Formats: sequence, C-alpha cells, structure tokens
Amino acid sequence: MILKEKIKVVISDLDGTLLNSDHKISQYTKTVFQELHNQNYLIIVATGRHHLDAMPIVAGLNIPLYLITSNGARIHSPEKELLFSLNMESDAVKSVLSIDIDPEITTVLFRENVWQTNKHNEKLNAFQPEVNYHPELVNFDSLEDLSAIKVFFTHDRHSKLIELRDRILENHTGLFSHAFSLPLCLEFMDKSVDKSVAIAKILELENFVFQQALSFGDGYNDENMLNSSGKGLVMGNAPDSLKNKLSHLEVIMTNDNEGVAKYITKLLLNN
Repeated sequence: MILKEKIKVVISDLDGTLLNSDHKISQYTKTVFQELHNQNYLIIVATGRHHLDAMPIVAGLNIPLYLITSNGARIHSPEKELLFSLNMESDAVKSVLSIDIDPEITTVLFRENVWQTNKHNEKLNAFQPEVNYHPELVNFDSLEDLSAIKVFFTHDRHSKLIELRDRILENHTGLFSHAFSLPLCLEFMDKSVDKSVAIAKILELENFVFQQALSFGDGYNDENMLNSSGKGLVMGNAPDSLKNKLSHLEVIMTNDNEGVAKYITKLLLNN
C-alpha cells in the first residue's frame, strides 16, 4: 500500500467522479479540495469536457489548479494560461465524417469557441447547468474547415458506438486515440492525446512523478491515468466492464456519495 506521505499530487476526472449526477460539485467536496490546497498538494483536474465548459465548473472550487481538457488536447495553468494545445487536422476529421454514419448517432465537433453538431440533443445540453460553450447546428458536408479539438459521438445504444468505432479504426489505423468517456459517449482525438500524457507534462513541470499521485476516474478515458498513478481509484459508479478490466485497482464510493472527497479525507486529511 502506498504511504500517504508519498502523495503530493491529487488528480481527478470531472463527470461521474468529482461531479454528482446533477453535474455539480458538492459543498463538502469543495471544502476538502480547499484543505488539500491549504496543505500544499498539487491539484490537477483532467476531463473530456471542453475548457470553456470546464473552467466555470472548477472555478467553484476557489483554488488554483491545473486543468486538462478534451482528454488532454488542452492544458491550462492555475493562472488560466494555455500551456498546451493539439488539434485534429481537417482532412483527418473529414475522412471520419465521410463514413456512412447512422443518422441516429449525434456527431459533435469540439471547436475552439463552439461545438458543432448534426442534431439537437437534450441529454448533451443537460451536461451544462450554465451554458458557456454554445452548440451550433450545422451540416458537416457544407463545412470546408473541419479541424477540431476532438470528434464526439453519442447514442443510447453502446453497441451502435462499438460498431462505429470499429469501422473508423479499420480505415484510420494509427491516426487517432479514442476512448469511451461514458458507455454512450465515444470520442476521437489526435493520436498523441491522452490524459496521462498531459498529466506527465504537468508533473515534469512541477518536478513530481506519477508515483506521487493519487488519481480518481470512472471512464475508459481515465484508464491510463489510473494505471500510471501511484494509486488509482475507480469510482463505484464506473461501468462494470472498466472495474473488471482494472480489477487490480481499488473501487471506492460513487460520485453521488462524494466518493472522491471522502477517500481524500480518510487517506490524506484525517489529521
């Protein structure tokens, strides 16, 4: 078991992890993270959300932290300075969207200032209690520039997304990294983009290593982050398939039971 004295860095995903089912951070969780800051822990939030969407959420913690967004395609400093940025090239995105995609699937391009989508989706809109990153309904066939931070697909049936993933990978070997942030959310990014890669950049900057990090996550886009950390914790609400794949890692309480904050309190702040 890792000694708490070795932990200097706390890393957390947002949705399904730090956020409850209402996509909010509880007051108790805010208090715990403020105490972490007071005790000089380095804090990193790593999310699949766009930075314009994530920034006002983490601002509610009222502490300086590093923010990794779009699964690692953007890194912002505690002063909100953009430290790292990587986009998917237009031709690569165009090639993906030229595949015959089931019209029932919602397709989204994460652009710098808006997210462009082929259809209105209430479930996606519900992820933003306050709209800071605005949707734009478009016909992708009419767009010349399709460069994007990431491409996102969602459907109520996981099997449809599995089928789409396999078709994309079959024709684009080695071009992209991909992950299911949730079973119903499939995301494609540039091949070098991963939360763990972005975290490594921050750790190097701050003279820490992964073995000094405690990390929390609930999705397949958290897998490398959880495996790389000194101690990775899987949320109780994570899909069973992820729990089984990461069976060597401890499973903690759910996001709605403030699992992250309660674990941190028990391991790091109990004095």
